[in-house]
Amino acid sequence: MSCLTQFTHVKQNIEEKIIGQETFVLKLLIALLANGHILVEGAPGLAKTKAIRELGERIDGDFHRVQFTPDLLPADLTGTEIYRPQDGSFHFQQGPLFHNLVLADEINRAPAKVQSALLEAMAEQQITVGRQTYPLPRLFLVMATQNPIEQEGTYPLPEAQLDRFIMHIHIDYPDARAEKRILQLNRSESLEQLDLPPSARQATLSQQDIFQARKEILKLHMSDEVENYLVSIVLASRQPQQYDDDLARWIAYGASPRATIALDRCARAHAWLNGKDYVAPSDIQFVAHDVLRHRILMSFEAESSSISNDQCISRLLSLIAIP
Repeated sequence: MSCLTQFTHVKQNIEEKIIGQETFVLKLLIALLANGHILVEGAPGLAKTKAIRELGERIDGDFHRVQFTPDLLPADLTGTEIYRPQDGSFHFQQGPLFHNLVLADEINRAPAKVQSALLEAMAEQQITVGRQTYPLPRLFLVMATQNPIEQEGTYPLPEAQLDRFIMHIHIDYPDARAEKRILQLNRSESLEQLDLPPSARQATLSQQDIFQARKEILKLHMSDEVENYLVSIVLASRQPQQYDDDLARWIAYGASPRATIALDRCARAHAWLNGKDYVAPSDIQFVAHDVLRHRILMSFEAESSSISNDQCISRLLSLIAIP
């Protein structure tokens, strides 16, 4: 069975549990294949945590969920030195960050010190405790959620940390048809829990499958014209005055080179998941909002005029010639 077939089975398997969020599930897999951390934002009850947990359960690796709270400490993530009275020595006890997949639930509820500890792990795939630095697993992915509605008791994430998320995904409410299917699925799952049947076999991915898929993705063909188109999108966010007066008023700071890398990786993953052996402009356009949403800083004038990041990105994309 090919890597693509295995990923397709996993995608279909998750979609059976997460109704009405097919695009969200696809983007989760894109982030996994692009080897990047993800930030998922949406109202309560939209299956953000459940979707990430479903993905974690289908990967051959350690999955751990951490509920972020205002009283969380850096050591609660990294681990700490434990004193051994038997021989008077200290022993390092690993924290949740040493798992392959870490779900940071309601990440914006933790204070700055915790975010700093998480930033080192996300940026350098290592943590430092005291004078000692410890490497994290080769397969390491932070999947974070945050609630855009309730702001009391939350802390805004630093821009440097936001830039480490390869995608900032927004999810919305399902339509009426999906809502009805959610009801039916919920009743069915509740009955199964009461009857305690044997667990159904789930499609799973080994770590080797993931690394092999990432290798195939990096080898996909991208023409010079498409690559220039990708670069032009990022450059337009930094030099908006060359493209449009409205963009120049809206954008305070453009995207970093990390955005260029993220656009490339995510567009390649989208093309690969769709069975293509080349990257097209449509693949870049599909992931552009999620890659740039948290990397373009809007001006005060744009915010006062209620211009959203997504409106700005859509305007930017409309001004770049498609090859």
